[in-house]
Amino acid sequence: MSGGWAYGVDRLRGQVEAGDIDTVLIAFTDMQGRLQGKRLSGRYFLEEVADRHAEGCNYLLAVDVDMNTVDGYAMSSWDQGYGDFVMVSDMATLRPVPWNAGTAMVLADLTWADGTPVAASPRQILRRQTDRLAEAGRRAMVGTELEFVVYRDTYEEAWNRGYRDLTPANQYNVDYSVLGTARVEPLLRRIRNEMTAAGMYVESAKGECNLGQHEIAFRYDEAVRTCDNHSVYKNGAKEIAAQEGMSLTFMAKPNAREGNSCHIHMSLHGAAGPVLSGDGPYGLSKTGEHFIAGQLAALREFTLLYAPNVNSYKRFQPGSFAPTAVQWGVDNRTCALRLVGHGPSLRVENRVPGGDVNPYLAVAGMIAAGQYGIDNELPLPAPQTGNAYASGAETVPTTLRDALDLWEKSELAREVFGEDVQAHYANAARVELAAYDAAVTDWELFRGFERM
Repeated sequence: MSGGWAYGVDRLRGQVEAGDIDTVLIAFTDMQGRLQGKRLSGRYFLEEVADRHAEGCNYLLAVDVDMNTVDGYAMSSWDQGYGDFVMVSDMATLRPVPWNAGTAMVLADLTWADGTPVAASPRQILRRQTDRLAEAGRRAMVGTELEFVVYRDTYEEAWNRGYRDLTPANQYNVDYSVLGTARVEPLLRRIRNEMTAAGMYVESAKGECNLGQHEIAFRYDEAVRTCDNHSVYKNGAKEIAAQEGMSLTFMAKPNAREGNSCHIHMSLHGAAGPVLSGDGPYGLSKTGEHFIAGQLAALREFTLLYAPNVNSYKRFQPGSFAPTAVQWGVDNRTCALRLVGHGPSLRVENRVPGGDVNPYLAVAGMIAAGQYGIDNELPLPAPQTGNAYASGAETVPTTLRDALDLWEKSELAREVFGEDVQAHYANAARVELAAYDAAVTDWELFRGFERM
């Protein structure tokens, strides 16, 4: 956690003994970016889990969003008996959960019984890339900006209505509106303050364009910590909204208006500080130029990591601030990659991901792409000026099916992530596509029920 946060097992032990903490959540982030795990008694966690581990069924990295068991995964199947993997607590992530009374949380790394890491675990995938950076004497500093839409309906009411005719928290565009955010400030304030109490560094909250759409921003941090905090925040914000009798969604495109983005900001630091900035054009160092060139080179092949669901691609609409052109620009929001900041704060913003992104996978993709550019000293093309939508440049794939095809054919993905990871997430995309292809949508019913 950021800001020098140190909760610590000794503090937890004192709170458990005093009766202030009675429950410890052990959790990990699954393929869909959701927290999964167990609620343990505080005493049991301290005596049996903190220095050892807990177990969980390995199907948790081999199911669809509905938790259906599906075929095609090498690591988990009916034939293999759906055994356990091991959840090993990362005690550096231990924190209170202010929105759940008497509760603390620790995030876990997944291993097999012999201690071998579970290769398909999103946190492990990111760890492999940050380890590669460390070997080169660098570390990635990352910030994620999640947008969400707030409704005055509960999750249960929304479900029962088939997600139709919901009441957004704002009934007009409240982008940067102080009045508009005031309408939902009690909820936003709870989220901000309780995330702060959970060890995060909250920067700000602002309104966005869609009806009821808002964003809470957090200070950048080391890559794994940022993704840990992202997962905890996303889960916690939903729980807090539910407690307030409301609901919020991070899905990429919840309606025909503006979608929910998750812009990812990244810079690299070495022993002496930031390494992307320098004396070159646009304030870049040679390393910075190669880093951005690597992002461009891998963007299409890695789009599956940035847009993992069918709905992700509905967000890619011209003029929607969801750029698709494989271009970079200086403070240009029409480009997929935006160079922003000055001097030591210079960083790359990837504007492709939506709010449904798994942060570990997306950040791993950006690190791998940047390292590829640096290792091969890729030249950086001139930046896009003006509207990248009208530039005629190549675009990222605009359907999950096309993104899957590029991912499966990618030699770079195979090289940097391994064949097992490449195959695992290709299968996840095929499962998503099969479910979508079998579904009858409202669009089809309204067009065809009577008139065809």
